[in-house]
Amino acid sequence: MKIVLAQLNFSIGDFEKNSFKIREAIRHAKKEKADLVVFSELAICGYPPLDFLEFDDFVERCKKEIAGLAKECIGIAAIVGGPSVNPGLEGKNLFNSAYFLEGGKIRNEIHKSLLPNYDVFDEYRYFEPGKNSECIELNGVKIALTICEDLWNVEDDPMYVNCPMDELTKEKPQIMINIAASPFDHTHAEKRKAILKRNALQYKIPVVYVNHVGAQTELIFDGGSLVLNDAGDVVHELKYFEEDVLSFEFPENRGSVTGETKGKQPVSKIQSIHDALTLGIRDYFQKQNFTKAILGLSGGIDSAVVLALAVETLGEKNVHAVLMPSPFSSRESVDDSLALSKNLGNSCDIIPIEPLYNEYLSSLKSQFGNLPFNVAEENIQARIRGNILMALSNKSGYIVLNTSNKSELAVGYGTLYGDMAGGLSVIGDVYKTEVYELAHYINRHKKIIPETIIAKAPSAELRPGQKDSDSLPDYNILDSLLFQYIEQRKGPAELMASEFDAALVNRVLKLVNTNEYKRSQAPPILRVSPKAFGLGRRMPIVGKYLS
Repeated sequence: MKIVLAQLNFSIGDFEKNSFKIREAIRHAKKEKADLVVFSELAICGYPPLDFLEFDDFVERCKKEIAGLAKECIGIAAIVGGPSVNPGLEGKNLFNSAYFLEGGKIRNEIHKSLLPNYDVFDEYRYFEPGKNSECIELNGVKIALTICEDLWNVEDDPMYVNCPMDELTKEKPQIMINIAASPFDHTHAEKRKAILKRNALQYKIPVVYVNHVGAQTELIFDGGSLVLNDAGDVVHELKYFEEDVLSFEFPENRGSVTGETKGKQPVSKIQSIHDALTLGIRDYFQKQNFTKAILGLSGGIDSAVVLALAVETLGEKNVHAVLMPSPFSSRESVDDSLALSKNLGNSCDIIPIEPLYNEYLSSLKSQFGNLPFNVAEENIQARIRGNILMALSNKSGYIVLNTSNKSELAVGYGTLYGDMAGGLSVIGDVYKTEVYELAHYINRHKKIIPETIIAKAPSAELRPGQKDSDSLPDYNILDSLLFQYIEQRKGPAELMASEFDAALVNRVLKLVNTNEYKRSQAPPILRVSPKAFGLGRRMPIVGKYLS
C-alpha cells in the first residue's frame, strides 16, 4: 500500500483555502498512484478553532467541505481531520474526528478519545471524548487510526485512565496512523519521537504521524511528521517549519517501510527558536493580510534581534524602524541603530522625543511639584514612543512589533501603553540570555547586528547612566531562577533550597506575581518554550504565592 503524508499549513476558518490545499494534495497523491493520503488533525477548519466551534454555521461548513472532499476520493482514500456532530442526547455536541473518505463518500468517522485540557489545550471545552475504538481497513490492511493525544498515554505517569491503542490492538492492526496538531516548543520534537517510538515498541507495529505546520497567532506548529518502523526507528522525517509531502510504501504483513527520508530536525535549540519565530511572524502577517511592520529601535539587543527577524521574514522594503532618542539616549545607541538598519537595508526615521517629553513635564509641573525624578518620568518617555509608533501605524497601515523579552515581561520591566504596545510580541517567550544567543545565530554568516550592540550593558536609557543591573540581578542568574519558577514550576521553598538566596527568590517571585496584570494586557506572544505567557499559563491577577 502506498501512503502519502500531506503536511500542510492551514488557516483557521479559511474553508476555501484549506479545502483547495487538501483537494490539490489528493489529486497529487492520485498521480503518485497512492492508495491513501493522510492529513492532520482538524485540517478542514485549522487548529485550534476555539469558540468558532460554538457557531452552528461554522460546524455546518466543516461538514459541507468534508462531503465535497469525499467526492474527490475515487480510486484513492483520504484521512482528514475535522469536527463532527455528536448524534446522541448526552455529552457535548461535537467530536474531534478523523474522517475516512473512500469511494466518493465518508466511510467512517473515528473520534478522538483523549482530550487534552492543559497548557495551551482546552479541547474538553468543546468536544465529547470518543468511547468506541475500532480499526479501519483499506486494501486488506487494518489501520489503527488515532488522533494526537490518543497516543500520549504510554508515559510512565499516564494522565488518562484508558489507552485507545489497548483496545485497537485487539483487532490486530498492521499499522498505526496518528493525525496531530502538536504545537512547537524547543523541547517538544524529541518528546514526540520518544512517545511515538514507545508506541511502536509497545504495540509492535509501524507508526505514521502527520502533524500540522504553520502558525496560528501564538501557537506555532513545526511539522516534522514521521514514519517509524515496528522497531521504533525513524525511517521518514518530513521537513520542519515548512509544508511537505512524502510518499512511502507499506508492504502488507511486514513491519518495515520503504522510501526516502526528506526532513531534518534543526540541530540546535536556538536554530529551532529562530525558525519558529520567523514562521510565526510570516504567518501572522500573511493570514491577516498584513504586509508592513514597524518597531521602535533603541540601540539595544532586543529591538535589534526583532528587527533582524522581521526583515528576514518580511523583506527590508516591508519593515520600518523608528529611532526616538530622549534626553538620556546615548549617541552610541543612535549610531548603532543606524548601522543596523544600514546592514539590513530597511527604512528608518529619527524622531527625537525631547520636545514632547519637555511638554509633558511642563504640563504636569503643578501636579508633580518638587517630587523627585522617578518611574513616572521614565514611563512618560516610553509612552511617548508607543504613541508615535501607533500614530504611524494608523497613518500608514503598519503593524507594530513588540520587542519585550521574557525576562522583562516576567518581572514587569515594561511600560503599559508604551514599550509593551504592539500587535505581536516576537520575543516575549525568549529569555534575555537567549536573545543574545539569537543575535549570534543571526550573525552566523556575516555581521548583521553590530558587535557594539551585543557587547554593551543592557539599559533602557530612561535616566542618566541607567543600567538593568542597577535593579536586577545578572541575567544569567535571573533567567535561571525564572526558568525554574515558570517552566519547571518550582516553588519558593524548592528554589531557596537549591542555588538561590532567599531574599532574591522573594524579590523576584514578588515581581513576577504582582505584574500579572501587565502581562494580561500584552500583545499575543509567539510561543517557543514549554510554558509561555499567554494561553498556556493561567495565573490569577489578584493572588499571592510566596514563602
